[in-house]
Amino acid sequence: MQKFPMTVEGEKALRDELQRLKTIDRPKVIASIAEAREHGDLKENAEYHAAREQQGFIEGRIQDIEGKLSNAQVIDIKSIAHTGKVLFGSTVSIINTETDDAVEYRIVGEDEADIKANRISITSPIARALVGKEEGDVVRVQVPSGIVEYEIDEVKHI
Repeated sequence: MQKFPMTVEGEKALRDELQRLKTIDRPKVIASIAEAREHGDLKENAEYHAAREQQGFIEGRIQDIEGKLSNAQVIDIKSIAHTGKVLFGSTVSIINTETDDAVEYRIVGEDEADIKANRISITSPIARALVGKEEGDVVRVQVPSGIVEYEIDEVKHI
């Protein structure tokens, strides 16, 4: 069975969402269905159909999260010795060698990726090019506009 890498924070976020779905959202939608049933004819009852659709979404998301958590390989980057090498969970400062633009990314699991928060998926082209390299290395990344070279400035375990 394939394990999916996940940061400690990513696992906590999924567990929190699962808890909310099971203890708040699921009971609320069940109550909405019961209330809509009391309104009579279910064929033309939009509230009932909307609540049932919402219930389907919630149950699907619960199964999805439980599956991800059961196959998660939680990696705590803070517990791994810092060697200057880019690893899953590390935060990497890179510099575009042509423009001198610097950017910092944290390499995370697919569910945790959020480019606006500078968290990139381990499966992204940039992350795949960076993992295993060290501070000072230059990596070439294939992007839609061509190949971009980045120098790894700093690797942090935060």
